[in-house]
Amino acid sequence: MHNSAMTDRNPDAPLLVLVDGSSYLYRAYHAMPDLRAVPSDPQSAPTGAIRGMINMLQALLKEYPTEHMAVVFDAAGATFREALYPQYKAHRAPMPDDLRVQIEPIDEVIRLLGLPVLRVPDVEADDVIGTLAKTAAAQGWRVVISSGDKDLSQLVDERITIIDTMSGKVRDIAGVQAEFGVPPALMVDYQTLVGDAVDNVPGVDKVGPKTAAKWLQAYGSLQAIVEHAHEIKGVAGENLRRALDWLPLARQLLTIRTDCDLDGHVPGLPALDALRRRAPDVPALRDFYQRYGFRGLLRALDDGSSETAPTAASGQGELLADAPAQPPLRYETVRDWHTLDGWLQRLRSAPLVALDTETTSLDEMAARLVGISFSVAPGEAAYLPLAHEDPGTAGQLPLDEVLARLRPWLEDPAAAKCGQHIKYDQHVLANHGILVQGYVHDTMLQSYVLEVHRPHNLESLAERHLGRSAMRYEDLCGKGAAQIPFARVPIERAAPYACEDAEQCLAVHQVLWPQLQAQPALQRIYELEVAVSGVLWRMERHGVLIDAAELQRQSQALGERIRALEAEAHALAGMPFNLGSPKQIAEVFYDRLKLPVLKKTATGAPSTDEEVLEKLAEDYPLPARVLEHRSLVKLKSTYTDKLPTMINPATGRVHTHFAQAVAVTGRLASAEPNLQNIPIRTPEGRRIRAAFIAPPGHVIASADYSQIELRIMAHLSQDPALLRAFEQGLDVHRATAAEVFGVSPEHVTPEQRRYAKTINFGLIYGMSPYGLAKALGIDASAAKSYIERYFERFAGVRAYMEQTRAQARARGYVETVFGRRLVLPEIQSPNGPRRAAAERAAINAPMQGTAADLIKMSMVAVQRALDEQQRRTRMVLQVHDELVFEVPNEEVDWVRTEVPRLMAAVATLRVPLVASVGVGANWEQAH
Repeated sequence: MHNSAMTDRNPDAPLLVLVDGSSYLYRAYHAMPDLRAVPSDPQSAPTGAIRGMINMLQALLKEYPTEHMAVVFDAAGATFREALYPQYKAHRAPMPDDLRVQIEPIDEVIRLLGLPVLRVPDVEADDVIGTLAKTAAAQGWRVVISSGDKDLSQLVDERITIIDTMSGKVRDIAGVQAEFGVPPALMVDYQTLVGDAVDNVPGVDKVGPKTAAKWLQAYGSLQAIVEHAHEIKGVAGENLRRALDWLPLARQLLTIRTDCDLDGHVPGLPALDALRRRAPDVPALRDFYQRYGFRGLLRALDDGSSETAPTAASGQGELLADAPAQPPLRYETVRDWHTLDGWLQRLRSAPLVALDTETTSLDEMAARLVGISFSVAPGEAAYLPLAHEDPGTAGQLPLDEVLARLRPWLEDPAAAKCGQHIKYDQHVLANHGILVQGYVHDTMLQSYVLEVHRPHNLESLAERHLGRSAMRYEDLCGKGAAQIPFARVPIERAAPYACEDAEQCLAVHQVLWPQLQAQPALQRIYELEVAVSGVLWRMERHGVLIDAAELQRQSQALGERIRALEAEAHALAGMPFNLGSPKQIAEVFYDRLKLPVLKKTATGAPSTDEEVLEKLAEDYPLPARVLEHRSLVKLKSTYTDKLPTMINPATGRVHTHFAQAVAVTGRLASAEPNLQNIPIRTPEGRRIRAAFIAPPGHVIASADYSQIELRIMAHLSQDPALLRAFEQGLDVHRATAAEVFGVSPEHVTPEQRRYAKTINFGLIYGMSPYGLAKALGIDASAAKSYIERYFERFAGVRAYMEQTRAQARARGYVETVFGRRLVLPEIQSPNGPRRAAAERAAINAPMQGTAADLIKMSMVAVQRALDEQQRRTRMVLQVHDELVFEVPNEEVDWVRTEVPRLMAAVATLRVPLVASVGVGANWEQAH
């Protein structure tokens, strides 16, 4: 971070640094892993937020070594704002329990570091900061406020600056103007128009940052906007006029006070002597660090370097060892052949090289190289610029010739490489004809396996595990419409950024990999993810063939049905109206037709959401037409119209992106386009799959597991009745119905089987009696009776559920059969609905997560067999428990026989795994 925040008309003026303690507190909590005082005991005291606070404060002290500083927190209890507006902050979630217990030790360690801690009763921390900042500035002091809270921007002036230590962002007068489009003096007006959702202070409905800035630029102030409200046209103008009575109160709530009475809490004002730092209490700090297991901080204390920002190795609640101090950085820019040859030698001899690309696009199939960076040792990296538009006087080496020299190393499977999201870099280099081999590690996937509930981008990983901030892409290229391509960034600025990416990637790997090695089950899951990444790269690269003409025919048919539905709806309403407008639908339903109001929106208007429409459709024809219209419009716009536009002109195929590090259960996600969410409950939705075709001489095959989550439930619960049903190859829903309704299997009616199927799947997802009643169309007492009877007959399932909930509450996570950890942050939440949702997830996550593990194992096993036998069959899609293949006609028999065998053999459970394959001319026929 640079010290531009220190600049002032009088640089010799004394400096006061004010820390927004609440901002620090929550950022420390969310940035750090779930550390514990005793690493091997997950029940010992949580310490992540404490450690994060120490890291952030010591980094701040190093950057701003001033004598005057204070850390300001909110005091308990209400303030004048709640008296003015009882709903103020009403929607804020309560502080998590594992953060609340860290508050007292955080206060203690801040004071031991020699920093004053302020909590002023009846006054919010922002108002304390505002009062102190303006008081000091009026006395000629320079003031730096350290916070990530944009609301404090209204305090900025010539002497007051806000810095965000985690992002490196500086909000001085120019910074505020650039970020928000208005100067600091208009920030209160800006915030009043936009509102503050976090504090539950509404602004003007549908007025966002751009509109607010535009109005203030045009009229000069909120007061002037109010005076000219009658001139402002459109929906925004209507909403402004409706909000005129509210705006004065909103402005009062959002204005940071700068005149609070702090007497008795900050003695000595206006002299500010009370905010003078003291020397750290080293003996007490040593005791504190020992008590909470901070070995690295102890070492730094003993070395006399307690004011440097320490780095923490961390993961899954286990502090295995503190990371070594940051080595000196040696970054080099490769602009000549001699330097490149030297680095090639280093690449060939290094045991592991971190590799990163700088490119022209986030679209992995279109991106071209701008440059490549490498790191071979801690603190050492090089950037190889290849396609910058203005290379400067030193120039850059020719791209094609450089790639020719790099190709043998890049394509060498014995040359070990690591990266951050390696699949993207593989695509980029493949766009230049290079098929990279030798990737053995991916830091994104390491984080995903170790700390699934945390962010996995490199910037977050460096903050969490190295205690280091990172240069941001936006700092180099700008934001929004003004953002420039990376190729236009001067090499002198691009090189440190690119080197840092590779060097931090290697450093993060050196922290995370030992943690995975120390936990064999997680190491196996990680190695599975790395193998799956390679399979997904091939699937994405190959793409899937789409019949654009078929989709065009479907679009035409959908358009005709949509127009027919509109005509029917207009006739039923007795007037024309826009079926895509919730407002007009509400007017027709509730004002004209007087349909019953079942639910209201947050603003008190009658709701027309899908749940309401489904309920109304049971008794009225018009809501049924609106529902069908909505679903068909979405189908047409999302799939039949859009998919043909996404065909890659170079390949003639659609190339979806499969994201691994997204779902906490381990499931893959598909995007651009999302091919996993094609609706299949309606004939129109299923018909879309008919457009997924094979080339001449090929067919489409679809392989999936049979009742996989129920089989996993049988394995986990060891319930005798469920185990018996699967072992004997029975129809499990019929068997369940026989148990629940007390009849022999042959006498189970279709309706009883349907009920049993709903119960089987519903209980996996934690369905309540109310939910079951709604699903089956029966009353709640009957649904409760069915559930009770189910648990009487399947006592093992009930015991498993109770045991899993207890285990989740004790550990904070559950596991799949294979050891993947599924973290449940809300399992101890004091908020009842959140806790209940976490308990439902605790039941379902092991089953859904195990199913995700199994299908990933199948992908790896099938791809390995295809490669070993040199088959031409291609895996093209994965949709949850299903694999889709493009199969040459002569390999159909092999796929029908071998793929189910391979899928069934990837693991041994207490019940047999069963997979089946369907074949057809298109995806729909293959089902």
